[in-house]
Amino acid sequence: MKDIMIMNVKKIALGASVVFFTNFAFAQTLQDGINSIDSDKFAAAKSNFTSMIAKEPTGENYFYLGNTFLRQGEPDFATASENFKKGLAVEKKGYLNKIGLAAVKLGKGDKSGIAEIQEVVSDSREKDAEVLFRAAEALTMFEKTNSPDLAIQYLNKAIERAKKDVPAYYYYTLGDAYRLKRIPGDAMTAYDKALPLANNKASVHTRIGTLWMAAQQWQQAKTSLDKAVATDATYAPAYKALAAYDIKYQENAKATQDLINYTKYADEDPYTQLEIAKLYFTNEDYANSKAILDKIFDKIDDPIKFKLRSYVNYADGQYAEAKQNMDSFVSKAEKSRVQPADQGLMGLIAAGLAKTETDAAKKSALQAEAQQKVAIAKAAKDQTMKWDLEMIKINGGGATQASINSGPTSPEVEAARKEVAANPESSDALYKLANAYQEVKNWDGAILAWQKMSSLLPDWAPAYYSQGYAYQQKGNNDTAKISYEKFIATVKPADREANKQTLAYAYFAVAFLEKDKDLVKAKDYVTKSLQLDPSYQDAIKLNEELNK
Repeated sequence: MKDIMIMNVKKIALGASVVFFTNFAFAQTLQDGINSIDSDKFAAAKSNFTSMIAKEPTGENYFYLGNTFLRQGEPDFATASENFKKGLAVEKKGYLNKIGLAAVKLGKGDKSGIAEIQEVVSDSREKDAEVLFRAAEALTMFEKTNSPDLAIQYLNKAIERAKKDVPAYYYYTLGDAYRLKRIPGDAMTAYDKALPLANNKASVHTRIGTLWMAAQQWQQAKTSLDKAVATDATYAPAYKALAAYDIKYQENAKATQDLINYTKYADEDPYTQLEIAKLYFTNEDYANSKAILDKIFDKIDDPIKFKLRSYVNYADGQYAEAKQNMDSFVSKAEKSRVQPADQGLMGLIAAGLAKTETDAAKKSALQAEAQQKVAIAKAAKDQTMKWDLEMIKINGGGATQASINSGPTSPEVEAARKEVAANPESSDALYKLANAYQEVKNWDGAILAWQKMSSLLPDWAPAYYSQGYAYQQKGNNDTAKISYEKFIATVKPADREANKQTLAYAYFAVAFLEKDKDLVKAKDYVTKSLQLDPSYQDAIKLNEELNK
């Protein structure tokens, strides 16, 4: 669930603020709540702000409680709005609560919230640094409705108003805004300014680490995240970011330990636990994901719980249950919350249901739905799941270790297996193993080795062609076709000339496999094959056959 993981990492890079009161003890209580939010301890923050309201039900206190429900992993818009409205009932002028209600609109995908925030800032005459800060925070909070230019403008004014007492949180959010504009240099400058001001420097190191991750500078990211843990070993968001790092490198065992630490140092807020369940799913640890989800399912009102359960059902091959839960999510959630990845999952579920459907018309409809909805996710360049590989698995492309072990072997196979066992991340070792399996015609072994190669190097096109060949030799033509098309799609423009001959073979193979099912596509693909290699005799014969 790469798009889910990106958003999870982004959450930890959102700012927090501080308001100065004459009552020092009261200000410390507010700071405790702010620190809890920054540390992913949302239950503690909610308890803290609820106690503050009990002592003094001011508009500002209602805002801080409401804002906590916006800042948690999955925003609770209803409860946030309820608190903002209570704050306005106490303080009619309440700039902060008006910003809060506008932020709810932004969270729901309504960009009119931007104009409302501008109006609130204008009404405040830009005199209050806290109002400016919270306006900017709201404008950086949601991916599809952010306004980083306006946020930067407000933050610079907030910093100017604060003068010598600029909180580190102002710079955090300034960095977030520059990240949204994809200006990493300015973002890093803002985080560097926050570092000497921050009480907890682990918070800043974590933000710097996630910035390096966004830039795909993985070694620098790891260095910053290690600094965060060294500075404060109890800072939960650092472990969330480390889990993302380890998942990237397919270090599942390390990622699991990071998630255990994140669970240990965050708190038992159900929505935080929901985030943990998502992360376990991303780490392909479906058992832990399901266990946590089952534990909190009835404690969460947000329909997101149905979506996550649908993913878990899908991972277990429970396609009917997956469909039921995804249908519940779609029917209950705001339309803006249904993502391309959700459409893709619905497509995979449809493909799974098609496998056991006996009615020919229904089976054909499900297969068409699968292709159409997976295409939506792929067109959006969503990487939550490996869509083509998932389709391959569903269509019977999976190879079991038992079938591999019972197949042909050789000294070369056994030597390569030992080499892969010693270094499972070695592409050279996997390449040797895959070719050794092919030499002895152990097609299941070749399939699994090439699949592992694709997971390790998803942009290396030849692995997909080799999968197609192995599937075709095994007699699994539908899956072979998917693999050949994945190869065609993965070859980069700059590499087309070097792969010209193999592309011609791939286009021919798809045309041959489609000739009795989709004549138009078969003609198109054999034409493309001949454009690449006009002398290719098999393609010439097929072209003549198709155009009789």
